[in-house]
Amino acid sequence: MSDNQARLDIQVSQVFTPASPVREADLFAGRIDQIRKVIDAINQPGQHAIIFGERGVGKTSLSNILATKLRSLNGGEVLAPKVTCESSDTYVSLWRKVLSEVDLIRKRSVIGFQMSVFEETKTAAEVVGDDPTPDDIRRLLTLIGGDRLLYIVIDEFDQIVDAPTRRALANTIKAFSDHTVPTTIIVVGVSDSVDTLIEQHESIERCLVQIPMPRMSHDESAEILTAGGKKLGIVFSPEAIYQIVGLSQGFPHYTHLLALHSVRACIDSNDSEVLPEHVDTAIRKSVEDAQQSLKSAYYKAVSSPRKDALHAYVLLGCALAEPDQFGYFAAGDVRDPLDRITGKKYDFGAYAKHLREFCADDRGEVLLRTGVPHKFRFRFRNPLMQPLVIMQGLLDKRIDRAKIEEVIGHRGA
Repeated sequence: MSDNQARLDIQVSQVFTPASPVREADLFAGRIDQIRKVIDAINQPGQHAIIFGERGVGKTSLSNILATKLRSLNGGEVLAPKVTCESSDTYVSLWRKVLSEVDLIRKRSVIGFQMSVFEETKTAAEVVGDDPTPDDIRRLLTLIGGDRLLYIVIDEFDQIVDAPTRRALANTIKAFSDHTVPTTIIVVGVSDSVDTLIEQHESIERCLVQIPMPRMSHDESAEILTAGGKKLGIVFSPEAIYQIVGLSQGFPHYTHLLALHSVRACIDSNDSEVLPEHVDTAIRKSVEDAQQSLKSAYYKAVSSPRKDALHAYVLLGCALAEPDQFGYFAAGDVRDPLDRITGKKYDFGAYAKHLREFCADDRGEVLLRTGVPHKFRFRFRNPLMQPLVIMQGLLDKRIDRAKIEEVIGHRGA
């Protein structure tokens, strides 16, 4: 490997980052509507926001690049403390984490041979004390946010299981809105956390902008590849882009993961363009690099001593069924992908038991079910399982690229 190839091999892992949320604004693709809504909430007194959607769709990445966007638009000081919730958090511990991210500078005069002025830095947590009340927090942030743009990101809100903490946070949002505190609270969590927060204080609906975060569109996923390729001086062929975008299923994690391994395969081949054969190598590497918990859950779901068992094919049909914006699909949505994958015709009764089993502990509860009989809807418990199922199907030769394109093409017809 030449020195240039070695440098590029290192750079690619800095550009395509499947293991962590995106932090650079120029590598965060699309989401124009969501960004606009959050910025509107920040700029409007009394408004707050909640960003919600499936796990892995880029909610944290969106919150990471807001400060960069706002600094370029606002021109003034932007203060943006961000905390990640833990299941053990209480209202007090949550706010102490927030306030620990805010530095306060106090000027102090010292009399000596010559009058001197010193600056000392304390965190807002040190100023407010060990047991801050909602009113303490409201008054302190009124002072801090008076001469700068201040917003607070509370990430992974769904991790908080303590009902009084959820209720207290809802009350705080309501108080901030009523008193026009110059601080915006942005709550980030999975879809189920929205209803839980709102039901604690229904009157916060008018001051809480609800921002659904769907999976990335084809164009947004493709933008990740073209922007990253431009940064590296690498070109993705249209065929490679189409393949990576289709396999990613709207999850930026898989777009970054497949891009990372595709570019490295391109470098190893001494090619100047990422081609479909490089993506084929990336599929194998991506499955190898998938979380062991995901791979174990997959094999638990599909394993069977019977050679004619349908479990792997039905799960692949679920992965290729068209989901709604929250990842749910109906049992009937599985029929067409299953028929096309296997080349046979199946009625609902042939795979209904498989769907039930996928929701049970014996199969690892790989699917979640909601609704009432005859109107059940399903989704993958871990949304990142869906692309893994499709890539594993390719490796196991249960499906090929042409068949995937046929299924997706028919779905969009």
